[in-house]
Amino acid sequence: MIPTELQHEGQTVTLKRSLRYRDLILYGIILIQPTAPMPVFGVIYQESRGHVVMAILFALVAMLFTAYSYGRMARAYPKGGSAFTYVGEELHPALGYMTGWCMAMDYILNPLICTIWSSKAAINFIPEVPYILWVLFFAGLFTILNLRGVETSARINSAVAAGLGIVIILFVVAAVRYIFHLHTSSFAFYTNPVYDRSTFSAHSVFRGTSIAVLTYIGFDGISTLSDEAHDPSRTIPRAIILTCLITGVLASIEVYLAQLVWPRGVAFPDLDTAYVAIARRAGGPFLFALMNGALLIATIGSGMASQLGAARLLFAMGQDGALPRRFFGTLNPIRRIPQNNVLLIGAIVLAGSLAMSYQLGTELLNYGALLAFMGVNVASAVLAYRAHRTAGTNPLFPIVLSLSGFVVCFFLWLNLGATARWAGTVWATLGIALWLLRRQQMKGRTQLRTRS
Repeated sequence: MIPTELQHEGQTVTLKRSLRYRDLILYGIILIQPTAPMPVFGVIYQESRGHVVMAILFALVAMLFTAYSYGRMARAYPKGGSAFTYVGEELHPALGYMTGWCMAMDYILNPLICTIWSSKAAINFIPEVPYILWVLFFAGLFTILNLRGVETSARINSAVAAGLGIVIILFVVAAVRYIFHLHTSSFAFYTNPVYDRSTFSAHSVFRGTSIAVLTYIGFDGISTLSDEAHDPSRTIPRAIILTCLITGVLASIEVYLAQLVWPRGVAFPDLDTAYVAIARRAGGPFLFALMNGALLIATIGSGMASQLGAARLLFAMGQDGALPRRFFGTLNPIRRIPQNNVLLIGAIVLAGSLAMSYQLGTELLNYGALLAFMGVNVASAVLAYRAHRTAGTNPLFPIVLSLSGFVVCFFLWLNLGATARWAGTVWATLGIALWLLRRQQMKGRTQLRTRS
């Protein structure tokens, strides 16, 4: 198990258990974003050849398999650390380190692309302020709010979720009203967003599904808060599954109505802002401005939550010795947060937002996440087998579900773009090199102590 207690001036300093079941769900939804399919809608539409609903639903099935595995592992290991802890404890510390390294890329890239997107969305409102100043503002905002502690983030999550719910309802009402006034009774008009025989291609749908996974990425971040949740063995698994289901239902409704509103075959003004253009068509300039603002708020919430999740993950890796404990494995004794990690991620987000494109960041997200999901699925299958060996339980059902999750995630990983796989492999190779270097340093220190 990963220790979560530190000594400061003779007193035990621990992460504070302050999060209730609803806080965990709100954390997961905000980390994922209730509006998650909207920013990537245009890209999924293009890659899936108009089968966005199908891509979203296929991705939901894949994520539910993995969510099941996360739930089982969180129940067996009710400690923070997420995939890093589960794979390291159940399979091997080296595999756990690599899983955590891939998840670190995922978690760090999320606030990074959120900073990029927020900065560009803010320019739509105040174009006189240059991009670099908006990057400084949002990177600083995420860092400062997370330094104030997890309670602050939970309260902000509640407000953001309520506001986004209102905006989504307004869009649904406007879209239904717009569709009603089209006066069409064609059955194909209502089924084409789900399946259009004239444009369907299995390869295109799977390619779109590999991108649609981005809609769900973040649900696993709930497990990093096990040390701060009430009754984590019960609340964490339930929150993970429910967060995935809520996200899938919301996303399916959002993309289905969007496809009905936008004329089929008509190009979007810009793929990255396709959903905002759809909002303008459905509700005019007011809904256009409201949707742009809503996506900006959602992105801010996601950036804050993902930076917090990344800081917790690095803390767990530091406590376990996979990263230098003196820097990564320490807590602020007053606020009881991994302050060093929050500041480090803030610096990376600032530098990366000025050097990396939004498209590259989003492509790399799925690379790291899917590799980590594969590791958790395998760990869940091994856990079921070991439970059978020790307690005589029937392992067939959990093993089949867990391995199904691995196969599906591996298939989606293969459908990622070549650029993402190449850059992700560079990151993984760097992680392996750092792991070997750290092992060599620890071996050298052990030899010196032995000689002395």
